[in-house]
Amino acid sequence: MYLKFYNLRESPFNITPDPRFLHWTRHHREAFEHIMYGIKNRKGFIELTGDVGSGKTTLCRAVLAGLGSEVATALLLNPCMSETQLMRAMLNDFGLQVTRRDRLSYVETLNDFLLEQNRIGNNVALFIDEAQDLSPAVMEQVRLLSNLETDQHKLIQMILCGQPELHERLNRPDLRQLRQRITVRYYIPPLTREETMRYINHRLKIAGSDGRIAFDAAAVRKIHRYSKGCPRLINAVCDNALLAGYVSETRDIDARCAKNAIEQLRGPGS
Repeated sequence: MYLKFYNLRESPFNITPDPRFLHWTRHHREAFEHIMYGIKNRKGFIELTGDVGSGKTTLCRAVLAGLGSEVATALLLNPCMSETQLMRAMLNDFGLQVTRRDRLSYVETLNDFLLEQNRIGNNVALFIDEAQDLSPAVMEQVRLLSNLETDQHKLIQMILCGQPELHERLNRPDLRQLRQRITVRYYIPPLTREETMRYINHRLKIAGSDGRIAFDAAAVRKIHRYSKGCPRLINAVCDNALLAGYVSETRDIDARCAKNAIEQLRGPGS
């Protein structure tokens, strides 16, 4: 609705995980480097955590885009599945076909694939998003997959991506074997107020802003206070704030626009 008014090519504050819009804060850069290090050095298990909407999925997609053809990858977005469903979904994402539909056949097919990839000098990485929702049985299945290895290498690198509850779950006594195998960990903290300002400007620039759209300091303070530095909430407020600016026919997004946007998100009576 407001794109023509602001002379934007696309919406700057969509909540879809588009790597083009990833703002490389120090912590996001460090998280990226930790994951890449873990994959390239075949560390087996990598744990990435952050609060809801902190950009974990977007970061994982950036890692996927940054990996070369020598790394075969799969991304599982729905962790609410059984052990057999997990194996089937993984094989499907790797593009593998299985004639028999039982877990043993799935494991044999995966093992053959991993050994072949290792033979030709390739690596393999599996990303599991929202991993805090994996059941204990599926967690154990994931751990067992780490037994697929040679004397020199882990054949598959598994990136467990989730909310802070993931780290809490992994501290349970019954998951200690899995926890002990995680050698690379990173937590993405919320954005600071200064990072929030840079984040907003970055997304506007990617969307085609010529610099004439301005979120003033008071607006950013309100947005940061409401969002607590969560990128997804920042996006939601900024999108509504641009709509408020459009209605008021102004490209200067001030505290009033931010306040109206926050009230819209909170809804009546809140």
